[in-house]
Amino acid sequence: MTPDDLTIDFEEGGILTTKQLDKVILSKGAWTTIMFRYANWDFKTEAYGEDKFTIRRYQKRNGEYVPRSKFNITNAKQAKMIVEALNGWIEEQ
Repeated sequence: MTPDDLTIDFEEGGILTTKQLDKVILSKGAWTTIMFRYANWDFKTEAYGEDKFTIRRYQKRNGEYVPRSKFNITNAKQAKMIVEALNGWIEEQ
């Protein structure tokens, strides 16, 4: 298994309840960091909701990637705030 094989797709009862839309591998190695774009299935509307984002860290042990931590970005507004803060800090350097 490689970082390219890691996914957050999750199926429950024959329904893909968490659908991975994209991913960016931020780092590889003994500790791998991946940022995912995904959507959750809404059973009420029977459609996928708005895009969400998560950053996940995996530790490679015995050839397997074990999830160790995650940070969920719940909506586009929060994602934009994070991007703006990072851009501001980078411009200061």
